Amino acid sequence: MTRKWKYLAALTGGMLLSASVVAAEPSPAMLANACGGCHGTNGASAGPSMPTIGGQSAIAIAEAMKGFKSGDRPATVMGRIAKGYSDAEIDAMSKYLASQKWVGVGQRADAAMVAKGKDLHDKNCKRCHLENGKEFDENATVLAGQWLEYLQIQMDDYASGSRKMSEKKAERMKKLSRQELEALAQFYASQK
Repeated sequence: MTRKWKYLAALTGGMLLSASVVAAEPSPAMLANACGGCHGTNGASAGPSMPTIGGQSAIAIAEAMKGFKSGDRPATVMGRIAKGYSDAEIDAMSKYLASQKWVGVGQRADAAMVAKGKDLHDKNCKRCHLENGKEFDENATVLAGQWLEYLQIQMDDYASGSRKMSEKKAERMKKLSRQELEALAQFYASQK
């Protein structure tokens, strides 16, 4: 084979290889890498207003993303980001993030509020947010060790009605005052 033909064969082979690389679907890990900028590496948040999503329920992550995508869940940035993914990609990312290790945040909380929050949790929340918020049923989330500021934002959204919730959750939360919601936030933030 002449030098010219070898060069042409190598060039053609390289082009075919490039086309197959470009045509490959992104892996779930690759898709989830986009989340790391705000939610931290492998979904372990490093910022007080961002939730940790690694280790959460795949169902809860997917429901949140699809809610952001449809506009049913209020958002600033997440609404725009979620629209860039197909439902299949959201499901794949959710499963990947759910497989990551949960990393809670160690933080201080008001002891009296934590005690009140524990009582409120036991009366209202423990059926879905199991083990003091450390475990979850299939569509609930881990609350134990989330950033306090994030929890306060979510409680405020629930109290104001700007964030929709299930009928079961709404029934329990509508009777709670803002101070009681703050106690719940303090309780969950204090859990490790």
